[in-house]
Amino acid sequence: MRESQMKQSMAMLAPPSKLKPISTALLLVVLLLWGGWQIEFSLAELVRGLPNMWDLMVQLVPPNWEYFSVITKPILETIRMAVVGTTLGGLLAFPLSILAARNVFRSVWVTVPARFVLNLIRTIPELLLAALFVAVFGIGPIPGICALMLFSIGIIAKLFYESVEAIDPGPLEAMTAVGANKLKWIFYGVIPQVMASFMSFFLYTFEINIRAAAVLGLVGAGGIGLYYEQTLGFLDYGKTASIIIYTLVVVLIIDYLSTRIREKLT
Repeated sequence: MRESQMKQSMAMLAPPSKLKPISTALLLVVLLLWGGWQIEFSLAELVRGLPNMWDLMVQLVPPNWEYFSVITKPILETIRMAVVGTTLGGLLAFPLSILAARNVFRSVWVTVPARFVLNLIRTIPELLLAALFVAVFGIGPIPGICALMLFSIGIIAKLFYESVEAIDPGPLEAMTAVGANKLKWIFYGVIPQVMASFMSFFLYTFEINIRAAAVLGLVGAGGIGLYYEQTLGFLDYGKTASIIIYTLVVVLIIDYLSTRIREKLT
């Protein structure tokens, strides 16, 4: 009896097998090689193209510093697009995420359609959304705002309903015991527990939308992206470098501010 117990103790103290991490690594390598073969990836072509990349980097220097005065207005338009699109998306994502949370609405007739809509929104890239809205509204910031709004709904709602499903069920059970209806249940039991997370997700999405809004102009959706297309089309790389630097400065400032705000919320 003691001998069997000693063997069990030794088995428990034995180091874990190295076979699992090795097999996992081999599987990842096989998948990587298979994926590269399927898309006809060539390392030799990548190496041959590096000199062209260096030539492009050389042409970007020096930036056209006078061009900063020209692109200030479209940069501000890009920021406004991100602000409005993220705000509208956040307002719509809030109720959708509540409907998608299985611990709030336990009926599949509510959660499944809500999740289907969110999955559908996330399936369509923001550039395609912007192109569709440009066809509807014409060239300008409105298509960009609509694209960013839907893009924001997809991100915020996905992160938020997962956060809602992870809340402490204690307050909800207590409210149910005293006969609170569903509306009070949500406003006083769910929202206080997740509001900080929602604001964090909102700010995170706003950071992403600043970058996305800078690209949407390539399909005519307003903002600085239109100037990217013009300067690249005319091979005016000095002006392109100015746009990149200006956008980088704006993104860094916004990232810093939103990070500080998120730190205050958590």
